[in-house]
Amino acid sequence: MAQVTVTIDGKAYRMACEEGQEAHLTELASEFDRYVGHLKGQFGEIGDLRITVMAGIMVMDEMAEINRRLAAAEEELAGFREGRDTALSGVHHREEAVAHAISDLADRLNGITRKLTQRPAPQPQA
Repeated sequence: MAQVTVTIDGKAYRMACEEGQEAHLTELASEFDRYVGHLKGQFGEIGDLRITVMAGIMVMDEMAEINRRLAAAEEELAGFREGRDTALSGVHHREEAVAHAISDLADRLNGITRKLTQRPAPQPQA
């Protein structure tokens, strides 16, 4: 297990993480530190715990909004897929109808050809 030291609100915290995740953990801590810094700038020194809780709530609020937008996008995608499937089904039915019409037309043309080939050739008029 890897070890990383991150800094939040000027304080260093030693954290453990999976091998290869050090940069990701450092980036997450840096982002969280920006929330803490933003809140300290807005409210001043109101206590480390209160600032940390407020920053955590802000992160959770953003995550809830992202989850809401993701759910809406997934619903829209499902609608698109349903529309695609309906359109493909319609295309399949139209292709079958066209194939059937072509087959009927071929049968009719074959019938006409048989009738024409069975007739005696027209006699030349004198």
